[in-house]
Amino acid sequence: MIKSVVHDEARLVQRSQPATPADGQTITDLIDTLRANQENCVGMAANMIGVNRRIIVVDMGILPVAMINPEITKMAGPYDTQEGCLSLSGERPTHRFKTIDVTFLNQNFQKQRQTFTGFVAQIIQHEVEHCNGILI
Repeated sequence: MIKSVVHDEARLVQRSQPATPADGQTITDLIDTLRANQENCVGMAANMIGVNRRIIVVDMGILPVAMINPEITKMAGPYDTQEGCLSLSGERPTHRFKTIDVTFLNQNFQKQRQTFTGFVAQIIQHEVEHCNGILI
């Protein structure tokens, strides 16, 4: 179900709690909401729809990919950039890394470890920061 996007910074800066299999509907809602906002959004974290769980979805081209309890374990190639956010107005400066390693659970709660580069890595970093209560 498509959910309203949270704009209240006081809610967005709260650290998210680990997700469990009971959060399956949140994953579906997050994917639906990302698709509904695809012209302005390439990734979302659950706190952006009012659910304080460590779940992100990232538009990787064909289908949005859900990452549950994501953790960035390695970063390389620092750079500075500007980013926007569906929950915030305008663009803001931020610091990112070109390559990241991420451990996460997929939608079937199977452990995954992948390396991401470029724009996808940037999106994941942004959404993981949402889970950690960090805004750009």
